[in-house]
Amino acid sequence: MPDVLEVRWHGRGGQGAKTAAVLFADIAISTGRFVQAFPQYGPERMGAPVVAYNRVSSTPIRLHTPIERPDYVLILDPKFIGKRNLTAGLSPRGTVMVNTPRRPAEMRQALNLPGATTVCCLDASRIAEDTIGRNIPNVPMVAALVKILQLVTLEDLKDFVREQLEKKFRGQPDLVKGNLEAVDRAYREVERG
Repeated sequence: MPDVLEVRWHGRGGQGAKTAAVLFADIAISTGRFVQAFPQYGPERMGAPVVAYNRVSSTPIRLHTPIERPDYVLILDPKFIGKRNLTAGLSPRGTVMVNTPRRPAEMRQALNLPGATTVCCLDASRIAEDTIGRNIPNVPMVAALVKILQLVTLEDLKDFVREQLEKKFRGQPDLVKGNLEAVDRAYREVERG
């Protein structure tokens, strides 16, 4: 991981982009790193475009601006592709992860990405629908990012997610269990190309 890792999340209100950035930050904090997680959006409403950001560093972060040159771009809603420049400013050897059933080679072409860019694909929506019954792809996307970065092991990630979700969703053990299954599947199913 570089000295400062910058991540940009693109999604719609209700898909959990802001929550994904916060969860990813909490995971990074658990490894002893310094982090930032913050959203940027207009009117808060379901379906409105949302951009969220993370910075992760081994030293304190003094910069407090939106991320213009991300190392990683995560696209929670593939319907944005072709309508917005989602990869603007992506570092030349950056990584794009897309919530899609399509293959990395197809997404590289759809996003018009150079060969040095890594493309990862994960059908996070299907995983979320299968495991929690709703199209909220944030937890599978976080799990896939953690795997690609090799931030923590799968078991450590599941332990962390379990602890966080048990606090947030007390009395909803099926939702916690479903999200843990989503983490496991995303970790296994993310495809890197």
